[in-house]
Amino acid sequence: MRIETLAVHAGRNVDPTTGAVAAPIHLSTTFERAPDGGFPSGFVYSRDNNPNRAMLETCLAALEDGVEAVAFASGMAAITAVMEAMPRDPPRRILIPEDVYFGIRPLLARTDLAERFEVAVIDMTDLAAVAKACDQIRPGLVWIETPSNPLLQVTDIAAVVAFAHAVGAFVAVDNTWATPILQRPTAIGADFAVHALTKYLGGHSDIMIGAVVARERGGYLDNIRAAQVNKGAVPSPFECWLALRGIESLVPRFEAQCRNAVAVATFLEGHCNVTRVHYPGLASHPAHQLAMRQMRGVGGGMLSFEVAGGRPEAMAVANALGLFIRATSLGGTHSLVEHRASAEGPQTRAPESLLRLSIGIEHVDDLIADLDQALAVLTKES
Repeated sequence: MRIETLAVHAGRNVDPTTGAVAAPIHLSTTFERAPDGGFPSGFVYSRDNNPNRAMLETCLAALEDGVEAVAFASGMAAITAVMEAMPRDPPRRILIPEDVYFGIRPLLARTDLAERFEVAVIDMTDLAAVAKACDQIRPGLVWIETPSNPLLQVTDIAAVVAFAHAVGAFVAVDNTWATPILQRPTAIGADFAVHALTKYLGGHSDIMIGAVVARERGGYLDNIRAAQVNKGAVPSPFECWLALRGIESLVPRFEAQCRNAVAVATFLEGHCNVTRVHYPGLASHPAHQLAMRQMRGVGGGMLSFEVAGGRPEAMAVANALGLFIRATSLGGTHSLVEHRASAEGPQTRAPESLLRLSIGIEHVDDLIADLDQALAVLTKES
């Protein structure tokens, strides 16, 4: 079944009691036992499981070609669960990329995970360096983020999986930016695909929820499920319901965002006040060919660009924008702009001249016109 159909139907059925086509929201925290003490519905207590969460997890597993999905209260809760649940054999060492979502760094440096894991940072786009690190460090988990945040670097998932599996390491891929529409990491060999459903899959900037999808069953997945249930980092039934509703429109919404992103990136690449555009859909991107192969020929809906100058010039452009909203996050219907260096703080790897764009579903001509008039501020200042 194709992803357009799965996005609408996977995990859902017409409600057997009322005939409702749209799934009801099950807010009950507890469920009736049978006379023999059993639970014929399969539900006991909403922290353990809930009908809306079960529907969402079934849908996510289908979208990602996985065997099972585990939903969490946020993307960071999902990331934490993958790391915490790592089996003690192989060793508890994690290999992460240099360009990675900035929330990963404090998670591994400022929480109890810093005492429980050894962490090595590497340029994940350098396959020779990855092979060497896997051989020397012998990690238990290799964390991939592709395209990366905020420089949109592209990692060869299949190659890294081969290096990691050769030394007994597991591989998790943050697939938030690409979505299952563009790439399915478990089909490429990764052990887990991780999502902040808050972003593209939810799609409307109104929920906080995350998930992990597993390629196969086993002890690692059992540990992740145990973390969900026993630590209580579960999404509410309403969040699950909203995520499922967002997924129904994921394909046409994301396709529109990708089309807009290509046009915006092309415009920016030719602008005199832009020094560099980071977008794998452009032929000038160093990993363009890999991206077109691995991401099904589409560059995605995110991009970043560097303006002529530094932080003052970047801020001036961001402040001059009218349609683009200055805000964190991504993947919603509105187009957003953010100066990543100021958002991430002293440990940022983002250039001071860089602005990150989350492209929405507005008319692309209006988005380009907005960027054009904002970039003109730099010409006037010079």
